[in-house]
Amino acid sequence: MAQRQESMLAVLDAGNSKIRVLVADLQDGAVRYRAHAAVDAHGMKRGVIADLQPATKALDAAFKQAEAASDCTIVRASVGIGGSHVRGFSSRGGIRLGGRAREITQEDVRAAVERARSVQLPADRAILHLLPQEYLIDEQGGIHNPVGMVGSTLEVNLQMVTCLGSAMQSVVTCMNHAGIEATDTIFEAVAAAEAVLSADERELGVCVLDIGAASTELAVFFEGAVVHTAALPIGGDHFTNDLAVVLRVSLAEAEYLKRQFGHSVVTAVSQTQEIDVQGMEEGAARRVPLRLLSEILEPRARELFQMIRDNLRQGGVLEALGTGAVLTGGGAKLAGLLDHAESLLRVPARVGSPVPLSRMPHSLVDPEFATAVGLLLYSHRVRQQRVGPDAGLRSKLRAIVGGSV
Repeated sequence: MAQRQESMLAVLDAGNSKIRVLVADLQDGAVRYRAHAAVDAHGMKRGVIADLQPATKALDAAFKQAEAASDCTIVRASVGIGGSHVRGFSSRGGIRLGGRAREITQEDVRAAVERARSVQLPADRAILHLLPQEYLIDEQGGIHNPVGMVGSTLEVNLQMVTCLGSAMQSVVTCMNHAGIEATDTIFEAVAAAEAVLSADERELGVCVLDIGAASTELAVFFEGAVVHTAALPIGGDHFTNDLAVVLRVSLAEAEYLKRQFGHSVVTAVSQTQEIDVQGMEEGAARRVPLRLLSEILEPRARELFQMIRDNLRQGGVLEALGTGAVLTGGGAKLAGLLDHAESLLRVPARVGSPVPLSRMPHSLVDPEFATAVGLLLYSHRVRQQRVGPDAGLRSKLRAIVGGSV
């Protein structure tokens, strides 16, 4: 295990149900899959760490498996942050450049970004990302790189992504206890977008929905920039819990039924077909109509997409989805969700699987690994921008503010 950390990259996707670690080699500016590990999560509740000791044990097991599979030592990793505690909002600020118009410098851009970010946050909030949407020179907007242009005022519209500081620190603490340094903290929807969206989708308008176990994170892109972010308190586990309660079965049995037979559109399911359901007690199997599963799942699916629709409408971006919505994450694999997305959001929808990395097993080209693969791609891009000798101002700013400029 002698490979240098500089020639490899590791990321952590600490979900409510699974802990995933992905390791890649960096060769000639390309990201090549090296190894991965996935273990059951412990100590997690509603997407945040509720018990430090079992959570640390699970993280440590995942990193040890990844080290054994990759034959290298992992000392640092980027980590995804998600959960319903994540909040996004827009902020605008700027500076005057003097009495006369002059050429805008890198320092001017930094000062404008600092002015835009200087908003009063609650004491328990931490900033995940500052994502510039556009710059304005003398109130003329739509500018992506103002350096070298001439004006007397410079403003910037930012999308600020914040999270509960204690929730983020708990993940970092678990990593530290496992002997891993957290190099970057990245909003999971932004990471997933890196793996599943095309350049055209980002430009024309799209909403990526990362449906995890405990929550659904979303990010809206328009004209190449992130213009809206949010996290909603419904995920795949809520569908599982609904089945477990109504059918009076264990969570494991409910998860199996959801994955094997679940469909969130009642009218798409046969009225006559029946399936065997294993009750709480061993041997207490019974037959139930297949359609009953859909009658349980459909209301939850409608609730989720109604919440998404209302959130996008309140954010003023519902009409900006020129190319529609992309569903990813393990929860996106439930049959019928695309129908609800299209009927309630009134846009085209598709399921997004991560772009395959070089040498990556086909089994990882799955929505469940979109966040992990996206974390790799995002972290690699940021690393290049930080250390690249030919990095321009726009790249350097991306590294400074944590996102696309």
